[in-house]
Amino acid sequence: MKPPVMPPVEPMLAKSAAGVPVGEYLYEPKWDGYRCIVFRDGPQIELGSRGGKSLNRYFPELLTALAAALPPRCVVDGEIVVVADGRLDFDRLADRIHPAESRVRLLAQRTPASFIAFDVLALGDEDLTGWPFAHRREVLTGLLVDRKPRGDRQVHVTRATADAQVARGWFERFEGAGLDGIVAKPLDGKYTPGERTMIKVKHERTADVVVGGYRLHKSGPVVGSLMLGLYGADGVLNYVGGSSAFTMARRARLVEELKPLLLGAGQVHPWLGAAEDETHRRPGAPNRWNAGKDTSFVALRPESVCEVRYDQLQSGRFRHNAQFARWRPDRDAASCTYDQLEVPVPYDLGDVFE
Repeated sequence: MKPPVMPPVEPMLAKSAAGVPVGEYLYEPKWDGYRCIVFRDGPQIELGSRGGKSLNRYFPELLTALAAALPPRCVVDGEIVVVADGRLDFDRLADRIHPAESRVRLLAQRTPASFIAFDVLALGDEDLTGWPFAHRREVLTGLLVDRKPRGDRQVHVTRATADAQVARGWFERFEGAGLDGIVAKPLDGKYTPGERTMIKVKHERTADVVVGGYRLHKSGPVVGSLMLGLYGADGVLNYVGGSSAFTMARRARLVEELKPLLLGAGQVHPWLGAAEDETHRRPGAPNRWNAGKDTSFVALRPESVCEVRYDQLQSGRFRHNAQFARWRPDRDAASCTYDQLEVPVPYDLGDVFE
């Protein structure tokens, strides 16, 4: 394989903003999946992850779809997603990172993945990374040769607009289809691997959550991340994610602050000795990307409450790490339930595709 832009390539990234910027931008929905740069040179196709690893073995059905949809020699940046019940489903996507090939093949048939293209780095023998994004977008929109009906396609070009007001409308509506914000790209911008030259606007909300434990930091006996929980309607405390953005000095102080909540002799904990099932979430599931990762934690009596900022709730948990805001000594842990969380209005993902 010898395309004009050779793998691995670190994708261009985005910095956060509080609102949709106005200016010389093209606005796109922010897809919630696995970032992937596709390298094609004739019959050879390589799916490169954000970290430079190959995704080929996990998404065999995409190799066939991309071979049918892309020109014979190109490099395209985009996102791998899985659609279930008319919206993006990150849990079904994560299921694909599985060590057993037979399991991957089965899921490829049951819940086939799609590829959403949003930039082109090379076409034929030409390197396009130095071109303005507006020109690369023109090339991208004429790139796909897939003539299947929209509902049958696995390869799409992302929707885009130059109208900031339209983008604000997308920001509100598209969340109901599982998307997590808007990306603004400078029209004159070159493709800059690893640099945060784009702007992303994501949803941000707050919730009061129970601190059920913490994981140790890799550098020593200090708090790595707080482990957060919410009570379901059945009164069971579910693990909903973590919060880890602390300075090292704060991590050390947290160990001392949380000592009074350590389990005493003979005390039970809702996350210890209970297996995760279809109804309840527990911490400690194996990491699909790093099977050797330590998932142990220090259990705390589930009595302390903190307020966190989060962007999206998916399948009963925070899609990304939450940001610690403050302690809430005025809140009773039993009152921290899912009922407090805002639920986006459902939106048909089919209307998001161009």
